[in-house]
Amino acid sequence: MAKKPRVDPKLQSLRQQGSLNPRPQSVRDELFGHGEFFDPRDLVQVKYEMLRRVQEDGQPISEAAAKFGFSRPSFYQAQTAFEVSGLSGLVPHKRGPKEAHKLTAEVIEFVQQARQQDPSLRSADLASKIKERFELVVHPRTIERGLSRHQKKP
Repeated sequence: MAKKPRVDPKLQSLRQQGSLNPRPQSVRDELFGHGEFFDPRDLVQVKYEMLRRVQEDGQPISEAAAKFGFSRPSFYQAQTAFEVSGLSGLVPHKRGPKEAHKLTAEVIEFVQQARQQDPSLRSADLASKIKERFELVVHPRTIERGLSRHQKKP
């Protein structure tokens, strides 16, 4: 009987939080070479230790950035984020739009009215109508999600 592969809970946690270092092999600082406490997979810890090396140990920025697998501009971004928000500033943020920016209140109202007039309209049909009316390309699935978010609650 084959053994199940051992699941690494820290790896799973880092992945879920979005703080898994995509290049742990680039971290060459001696702290991360031994033991389990300093983990090159933990992006927040790596960034913090890079900043500490410069601030407390006086290591040159270019040297510290290289040892921790970052560029100088990335160092300065981390430094600014840390100064503004503390440790939480080092946690990566999701990229891209934070909300359905194409489906404005006007577009949603238009879609709801179109559906009231003709309940048989599919999302693809609605996407065509939106393109005609607003000159806006919207994926049918985006329309479905937008409608479900804006459904009137009983």
